[in-house]
Amino acid sequence: MEDDDSIPISALQHYVYCPRQCALIHLERVWAENRETAEGRLLHAQADRPQAERRRGVRTVTALPLSHRALGLVGVADVVEFHREEGSERAFPIEYKRGRPKAHRADEIQLCAQALCLEDMLGRSVPSGALFYGKTRRRREVAFDPALRALTEGVVRDVQAMLAARRTPQATYESRRCDACSLIDLCQPRLLGRAETVDAWLRARLES
Repeated sequence: MEDDDSIPISALQHYVYCPRQCALIHLERVWAENRETAEGRLLHAQADRPQAERRRGVRTVTALPLSHRALGLVGVADVVEFHREEGSERAFPIEYKRGRPKAHRADEIQLCAQALCLEDMLGRSVPSGALFYGKTRRRREVAFDPALRALTEGVVRDVQAMLAARRTPQATYESRRCDACSLIDLCQPRLLGRAETVDAWLRARLES
């Protein structure tokens, strides 16, 4: 964690996907790349260059730094569009992803966290944003309703608690999730997850 105990917005996405992955990246500072992460990095290349432009009344800013003091969040928005609305501007964050929409809500939580930061920074409501997926080449609009906001803030608290405890969760192997993770060789979920199962069995036998 940083000296001011802030956490990167990306940690929320990592945590929802896998708490152990989040701890390996943000506590133990380990990283490995596979084809999926490399493709994601290339997809972000354009948005990662800070710039601003205006087209048809919409101001578009890329690589916009974000923060939320109360929640302790920091990060960078891929793209934020500012739409003219009744004499002011309404922020509309857009997050770029390499694949397709997912069954879990990690991407939505990451995007909602960006909206919470924008609201804190601008003092204005941010009701919606969008996820742009590289496989479909389409935006999927996301409404930041009360349920998603509460879910996002809950994940923030969970990540803060895990990082403050400085404890990496035990490995648990799940084929669909683990086989797609670039950290699988560093995490060793098959080996370490099985070792924990054996240890638990032995403890149970000794206590019986």
